[in-house]
Amino acid sequence: MALACRPRTACPSESVVVLNLKFLETFVWVARLRNFSLAAEKLCTTQAAVSNRIATLERELGVRLFERDLRTVSLTPHGQRALPQAEAIMRQVAELERSVADAGQMRGTVRIGAIDSIVYAWLPRLIERVKVSYPNVAIDLNVDTSLNLARQIQDGQVDLGLIMGPVVAPHIRNIELCVFDCLWIAAPGLALKPGRLAIADLVDYPIFAYSKGSQPHHSVLRAIEVADVDAEAVRVFNSNSLATITRLIRDGVGVAVLPQVVVQEFLDNGDLQVLEVDAKLPALHFHAVYNDNPGNALPALIAGMAAEIAASTAPAPSLRPS
Repeated sequence: MALACRPRTACPSESVVVLNLKFLETFVWVARLRNFSLAAEKLCTTQAAVSNRIATLERELGVRLFERDLRTVSLTPHGQRALPQAEAIMRQVAELERSVADAGQMRGTVRIGAIDSIVYAWLPRLIERVKVSYPNVAIDLNVDTSLNLARQIQDGQVDLGLIMGPVVAPHIRNIELCVFDCLWIAAPGLALKPGRLAIADLVDYPIFAYSKGSQPHHSVLRAIEVADVDAEAVRVFNSNSLATITRLIRDGVGVAVLPQVVVQEFLDNGDLQVLEVDAKLPALHFHAVYNDNPGNALPALIAGMAAEIAASTAPAPSLRPS
């Protein structure tokens, strides 16, 4: 697809430039990746084809867009001015395609990365919505930690991440999805004193706090630091599997810091309870995160679906003790 299909006869004083959208897309990817070979890999073509497209685009514009040597590729001043405009054109084309495309004819595979909290909350509804709306689109689902998925999104290994965000990086889009309160959870049979608890009252049991380096893990460590307790006496265990954590605390192994939505069924049937602990933990903010990639509309479309589903999924009233 091109901005103009064929050169037309111009007036003597008129200059006409015919820009091919595929060449603009190639320019954007070479500019972002600073590498012809990586851009070729991203566009599923050859390095020679990428070089030819850039050379043709430079010839049509009458300027050099890149400075090249044996090791590096960098934008010229002309290229730096052209990049934001080229990206804007590609976004407009993607919007056009989204507005007129027949959803039933869209094909491909979308690599979605999600964290356990989203899986427990409403991911099945999103998968079902995608299946109905885009019957010819396949989903490659990966469940991992927010930290790992954020890296994979930036590296191009994941198309759409449903994670604790946002991710602040060039060309990354973030859409806020939902906010979950983080509560102290344990089995009713745990030998804890009744009523309000302090961190010091939990030292006989390990505290499970998501994976090491995660936001909830850091929140627990900060709560311990400010508490009137010997920090070395408090054991903080880490796991990136909420299924594992919920099983362990149901069996009375320890206390956990979790969103209510993750354990709602166990709270309802009495297997678990919410503890009244002095240390209040910050809420968890979840985002749909994806690369602003020219020519790939599906991640943005599915991110929009995820935002709609998250907004329509009202959380149950908090069971936090008053």
